[in-house]
Amino acid sequence: MRRTRIASTRLALGAGIALLATLTLSACGGAKVGEDSGSSGGGECGEFNIAINPWVGYEANAAVIAEVAEQELGCNVNKKDLKEEVAWQGFGTGEVDAIVENWGHEDLKQKYIKEQKTAVEAGSTGVKGEIGWFVPKWMTEKYPGITNWKNLNKYANLFKTSESGGKGQLLDGDPSFVTNDEALVKNLNLNYKVVYAGSENALNEAFTKADEQRTPVLGYFYTPQWLQTQVDLVRVKLPQYKPGCDADPEKIACDYPTYDLDKIVSKQFADENGPAFKLVKNFQWTNEDQNQVATMIAKDKMSPEQAAKKWVQDNKDKVNSWIGKD
Repeated sequence: MRRTRIASTRLALGAGIALLATLTLSACGGAKVGEDSGSSGGGECGEFNIAINPWVGYEANAAVIAEVAEQELGCNVNKKDLKEEVAWQGFGTGEVDAIVENWGHEDLKQKYIKEQKTAVEAGSTGVKGEIGWFVPKWMTEKYPGITNWKNLNKYANLFKTSESGGKGQLLDGDPSFVTNDEALVKNLNLNYKVVYAGSENALNEAFTKADEQRTPVLGYFYTPQWLQTQVDLVRVKLPQYKPGCDADPEKIACDYPTYDLDKIVSKQFADENGPAFKLVKNFQWTNEDQNQVATMIAKDKMSPEQAAKKWVQDNKDKVNSWIGKD
C-alpha cells in the first residue's frame, strides 16, 4: 500500500539490496527474483516480467495487463510476487520489466531512475491513491471529535490491545507498505503504538470485524480499496499536507498527500519499445475499474485471471485503446 519512508523501512531496503547481491532476493509468498512464478502465452511479444506487489488493487492492475498481453499480444507473461523495494532492484538485472502501481517512492526514483538509470517512468495508471488513518463510521457517532487527531489521546484507552503496551493501538498493514505512521505518532505526541497487522487481508479483517461487532479500531488504510465499497470508514483529519512537509522522514508531522499512481519500467524494456511496453505505457483506468476487479478477486473469490478476463470482455473499447486496435 505507498512514498516517503521511515527509517525502519530504509533498513529493509538496505537488506533487500544485500540479498540481491547474493542472488537470493526474498519475495512475497516465497518467490525470488530469478524464479518464474507463473507464465502462459507466447509469440512475437516474447517474455514479459511483471512484478506483483502485495495488495489486491495492484494485483487487479497486473491481472488485466497480463490478460491483454497474453490474449491480444501473444506475450509470455511471468508474474513475480515481490515486495515494493525488492521489485525495483530487478530492473537492473532484466528480471523485472514493469511495476504497474507505484505509490510515490521518490527515494527509489532518485536511486534507480536518476542515479543508476535502470528504470524510467511510464505514465499514470489513471488511479488516484490516498492514504490515511480511519475508524468505522459508527465510532464517529458514538465518540464526538474522534476524527480530529487533536482528540485522539482522549480516546487512546479505547484502542488498547495486548500488543500496544498500555497505549492506544494504531493498526498498520504489511511492514513493507510505505508508511509515515511511527514518525507521525512520535511527532504529534500521541499516546499510541504502531502495530503491524502483517498484510492487507489482516487490515481488511480488522475493519470488517470492527464494523460488524462494533469493536473499536484505528488503522492505516487507503483508497482505492475494494473494502471501502463494502464497509463505511471515516478518515481521521491529520495536520494538512503541504509540499515538502514529508521531506525528512524523521520529522513528518503532516497528513499523506494524494498520489497519482504511476507505472515504472526497466530502461531496457522501454528502449526496446515492444508490444508489452506499449501496452503498459497506454494502460489507464479508473479507481472504479480497479475496485471492480479487486472486488471480484477478494470478495467474490475469483482468480485474478478469471476476474481480469471478465473485466476485459466487458470493456473492449478501453482495452482496444491500449493496444491501438479499432
